[in-house]
Amino acid sequence: MTESRAVVGTPHASRYLQQLCKHWAHRFETESNAAQARIALPLGETRLTADAETLTIDLTAHDPASLPDLRDVVVRHIERFAFRETLRFEWT
Repeated sequence: MTESRAVVGTPHASRYLQQLCKHWAHRFETESNAAQARIALPLGETRLTADAETLTIDLTAHDPASLPDLRDVVVRHIERFAFRETLRFEWT
């Protein structure tokens, strides 16, 4: 398993977390509340944590080769919900 984390500054973290879970709930196993979420995707697991100023995204890919794809799919979906602001994703 390969892991990666991004901490994204946004005052709308909880909204994006909830939108992402709602969007994927019909296709994937999800668990969420206003502050935390877990989404089981085919490429790996996504865990999100929201507070007043940040959205923290923790990814666990099933294999190292799929980590870039997992990052990409999560970022594309969050950016779609955040079309009114520019988010910076810096992965570690």
